[in-house]
Amino acid sequence: NVPLLVDPSPWLNERGWGAGAVGVLLLVVDVLLPVPSSVGMVAHGARFGVWTGALLSWLGSLGAFLVAFGVGRSGNQAIRRFVTPAEHERAGRLLERWGALAIVASRPLPLLAETVAILAGASPMGWGQAGVAAALGAVPAAFLYALAGATAARAEMGLLVFGLVLLLSGAVWWLGRRRNPPRDTA
Repeated sequence: NVPLLVDPSPWLNERGWGAGAVGVLLLVVDVLLPVPSSVGMVAHGARFGVWTGALLSWLGSLGAFLVAFGVGRSGNQAIRRFVTPAEHERAGRLLERWGALAIVASRPLPLLAETVAILAGASPMGWGQAGVAAALGAVPAAFLYALAGATAARAEMGLLVFGLVLLLSGAVWWLGRRRNPPRDTA
């Protein structure tokens, strides 16, 4: 029964920075609560235009990543209770090898973005490397969703933008696979 989470429209209907701050906050709490981040990013574009909307969405996405990474980092000891040391080390090596690329490619993807961020936080990856990857990965979705919000008179634009974001994430993953093909572990 938190009014902001039940119906944020009174806060978001304003054009001022308060509405922008509420939108960023909603994107950040998406880590802990089911907030549709793509809707928030489109709303930023509709309320503030392409560039300011993209900046606000980028800040919210980066904030969400940092919170999720922090959750993973603080939960590292709890994670170790459920997996063997060998499994934890293997996951750490996997994230060291693919971690930054996994973060870049997953930022625009619902649910997967938070999962990768938490796992990266539980890995040996540093805050700096992870933060740079998250910042880079958030740019395309923040821009495309803000563009959709700023120009959307039709629902088809939102679907097109979502498809473009998925295509871009797939392209980043594919390029990473070509650059670093999987090794035979047998």
